[in-house]
Order: sequence, then C-alpha cells, then structure tokens
Amino acid sequence: MAALRALMRVFSYLFHGLLTLFLLAISVLALSSGQTLQLGMLPWEGPQLAYWLFFAALVGLVSVALAIWRKWRALFFLWSLAVLLMMARGFFFSRYHFAGPPEFHSALYLTAGALVAAFGAWFQLRREPLR
Repeated sequence: MAALRALMRVFSYLFHGLLTLFLLAISVLALSSGQTLQLGMLPWEGPQLAYWLFFAALVGLVSVALAIWRKWRALFFLWSLAVLLMMARGFFFSRYHFAGPPEFHSALYLTAGALVAAFGAWFQLRREPLR
C-alpha cells in the first residue's frame, strides 16, 4: 500500500508539474506575441485568459515545488482540487462542445489523470518521515 501511495504522489507531481509548465509556456507565448488564446472550456476570454493562465501556472508551479520539498502540502492539494474541478466543469458541465469522439476521449483521459493526481495529492498530505 505504501508503494502505491508513493507512486500516486510521484504521478501527481509529474502530472501537475507538466501541466503547469505547459500552461506557463502557452500563456507566455500568447502574451509575448499579442495573440489571444481561445480555450472554450475555461471561463475567461481574450487577453484576460492569458494572464489568468500565467498566474495560475505560477501558483501551480510553486505549489508543486513546495509539496516536493514537503512544505505547504495543503496548497498542492488545493491546487489539485482546483484543476480537477476546472477540468470537470469546463469539459463536461458547460457549453463546451467536442468536435468528435477523439476530443471527448482526450478530455476524459485528461480529467481522469487529474482525478488520479488529486488522490496522489491527498496521499502526500500525510506526514511521513524522511529517509
């Protein structure tokens, strides 16, 4: 059981680390080029969206780093829940529509990954002695 918890923690760190780096990259590209992002699953539009993604990615990156360093673990758990809720709301409980089954399956896999990552973030809340 301890090995499964450790594996889920590592998955959670990797999932959210890669997600935050991706969000940071697209927001920096959008802000530096002056292009507007169009992500229909998110509640923001236009230039606001790039700024929200940029600052949210920074918060996410800091929360991942702090969780890895075993500081402020609750922030990482809250970040994980926020990501899961935003994905579920944006993909499945909004006016967002999928162009076809492949897009729907991608959203399903991404949301399932966020769910597993949220469980991994829950497991990292428990204090374990350093080895």
